[in-house]
Amino acid sequence: MAVGGGDAKPLDLFLSIGLDRRTAESALVNQRVTSNLNAVIKEAGVNACSKTIGNLLYMVATKFPVNALIHRPTLVQYIVSSKIKNPSQLDVALLFVGAFGPERFSLDEFEQACGVGVDVSVEEIHSTVAAVLEENMDAILELRYHINVGKLCGQVRKHQPWANPKIVKEVIDEKLHRILGERTAEDDKKPLKKQQEKTVKIEERKNDAITPVLTSEEEANPFLIFPEPAENYKVHTEIFFSNGDIWQAHNTKEKLERHLKVTGGKVFTRFPPEPNGYLHIGHAKALFINFGLAEERGGSCYLRFDDTNPDAEKREYIDHIQENIQWMGWQPLKVTYTSDYFEELYDLAVKLIHKGLAYVDHQSPEEVKEYREKKMNSPWRDRPIAESLKLFEDMRQGFIDEGKATLRLKQDMQNHNKNMYDLIAYRIKFTAHPQVGEKWCIYPSYDYAHCIVDSLENITHSLCSLEFEIRRPSYYWLLLALELYQPYVWEYSRLNVSNTMMSKRKLNRLVKEKWVDGWDDPRLMTLAGLRRRGVSSTAINSFIRGLGITRSGNSMIRVDHLEHHIREELNKTAPRTMVVLRPLKVVITNLDSELIMNLDVKMWPHASSDDVSSNYKVPFTSVVYIEQSDFRLNDSKDYHGLAPGKSVLLRYAFPIMCTEVIHGDSDTIYEIHAEYDPSKKIKPKGVLHWVAQPSPGVDPLKVEVRLFEKLFLSEDPAKLEDWLSDLNPHSKEVIPEAYAVPSLANAVLGDKFQFERLGYFAVDPDSTSSKLVLNRTTTLRDSYCKGAQK
Repeated sequence: MAVGGGDAKPLDLFLSIGLDRRTAESALVNQRVTSNLNAVIKEAGVNACSKTIGNLLYMVATKFPVNALIHRPTLVQYIVSSKIKNPSQLDVALLFVGAFGPERFSLDEFEQACGVGVDVSVEEIHSTVAAVLEENMDAILELRYHINVGKLCGQVRKHQPWANPKIVKEVIDEKLHRILGERTAEDDKKPLKKQQEKTVKIEERKNDAITPVLTSEEEANPFLIFPEPAENYKVHTEIFFSNGDIWQAHNTKEKLERHLKVTGGKVFTRFPPEPNGYLHIGHAKALFINFGLAEERGGSCYLRFDDTNPDAEKREYIDHIQENIQWMGWQPLKVTYTSDYFEELYDLAVKLIHKGLAYVDHQSPEEVKEYREKKMNSPWRDRPIAESLKLFEDMRQGFIDEGKATLRLKQDMQNHNKNMYDLIAYRIKFTAHPQVGEKWCIYPSYDYAHCIVDSLENITHSLCSLEFEIRRPSYYWLLLALELYQPYVWEYSRLNVSNTMMSKRKLNRLVKEKWVDGWDDPRLMTLAGLRRRGVSSTAINSFIRGLGITRSGNSMIRVDHLEHHIREELNKTAPRTMVVLRPLKVVITNLDSELIMNLDVKMWPHASSDDVSSNYKVPFTSVVYIEQSDFRLNDSKDYHGLAPGKSVLLRYAFPIMCTEVIHGDSDTIYEIHAEYDPSKKIKPKGVLHWVAQPSPGVDPLKVEVRLFEKLFLSEDPAKLEDWLSDLNPHSKEVIPEAYAVPSLANAVLGDKFQFERLGYFAVDPDSTSSKLVLNRTTTLRDSYCKGAQK
């Protein structure tokens, strides 16, 4: 790559960076593009480079957002250094800088969003291609080699945006050849013009920092994407086996008719939490999709506890989950437990053994892992059916020690999908169960029980997050093997919110090791924590609805997007009041020290001046308190607070001018002396909130205020090996004695307020009759509105 300025003619310069002649000549026709491209090349410091880099520089010149030009040289250097090396990365980069405009941003966040340094393995490409082909199998089998491979590549790219496109194309071609066989003479014929290719569904990947853009129809009804129960006869998925066999998962006409007769043709969904922790905001999306679809279609949703692991389950978690589902506004048709079906599940396991599709295995967990990695069959895989039946009964009777045997499904150890590697169906646990006590000492796995109970409960739509997509073949394998009704399975993108933790295991560690103050700590994104912080269920549901129901990968949503919805609601519902967090005493020397003025203050700024109910009274006396940060000794033009000789307006009261500063020990400021203007002729620029002594010599109402910031410093701490070291040391600040106006003394649990100029606050359960405690829900500043909505 040559570096330098040079006096090359524009056309020669554009050709030297690898642009083809037609593109270069087109650029010269447009004066704006010519100017931008010259500037970009100058910022790049090159006069010759590869065609790939040149084309990316041309994209920058033609597409760079004008509100973020300050960041263009930075982006150009990422291209020149090949850290950003393909159009997909650049498209995300342009969206990212456009969202921030002229504001600074974290380069770490930028690199993460643009996939800098990300290498997608061939194995990951194979897995994603397999999933995409399965999803579009109807169109592939009908159109054969007339299928639009470009669209298939595009769909893979949406799931794996940083994958090598050449390898993606090669893998798709290879897999299509395995599915369709050799091309025939018919395949080489051009399709008739009237023949239309079935649309290959392509999902749009949303930039981590950008809000999904929904159509008005999707926003009004995001559940339009789901089929009706009567349509559940189509092929759900193709299950490919290493020996070349292909199973087509679908309901027969008779099986579907039996199902519809039981359900009356209505939608039945289920929300299946594991009772091993508290619900978090990711579960709010699952609640919205499962309960929302049922509600929209006039159907019902079960709350089904996946209680297959008694070691981790507690009654506390079960009670919490039920309480918070109701708080979120959802009402289940019925509360069920996987343990309700333990007898049926056991009988079906015996049936699988009889059919030669399950066997008792004695491998240790370490051996199972090793054999799976090597795609080797277990030594006990082909043991006689009668032997497995006897051993499985011994497992049930407690005659075999824990860890010495499991029941495994006989699937396909050489499959391209690791979730077909003879999954474990039952394991031994000598642990009492919260629901069934000590009746059982063998417990089914999630992979075994989940799909069967879906079928037994006649679930029409089995909805789960995308990480379960790889389990779809094994889900249907089991239902086909048992000849059971098959629900319609659909996976949606998991919700990840920045600067927090979503893993239940890691949340459990934060709680148990006391890094936080319990599952309902307001710094956590648990529903209990959000609720305690003052966030309403309606704000959460509004946030979820705004994201849409997508399959666009597990994108990271910045927390300020959620805060935007919280502010939108609180701005309309939270009455205004005044609180001073860090009081600085101001003595008004020209006001009678015995005088008390009761002033009208607005709870609702836009209410009519005639509406008396929108006002509350606050005392104004000769001693008031302002924020320490609203006073400084050295004034400046851009400062609108109080300073010596300067005036400010006390909101709803009078202008005051600082006349004297009284210093305490160590040159600290003890108090301010000021004079007020009863005529209000002075019109200062600065307006301050304040709290006065309610009567001479009596301190204002003291309240405890808790300020919360992001729990983690990094946007995605889950990716860090030492994630605990990323905890924000300033995530919680307690102000034990803030000053509040007298009316706040009547606040009770559930009340929410806007503290003028400070943010939105809610009463905390720790409040007592003698001490009011308030949590900051969110600040007033809405960076999402300013940036991410653009």
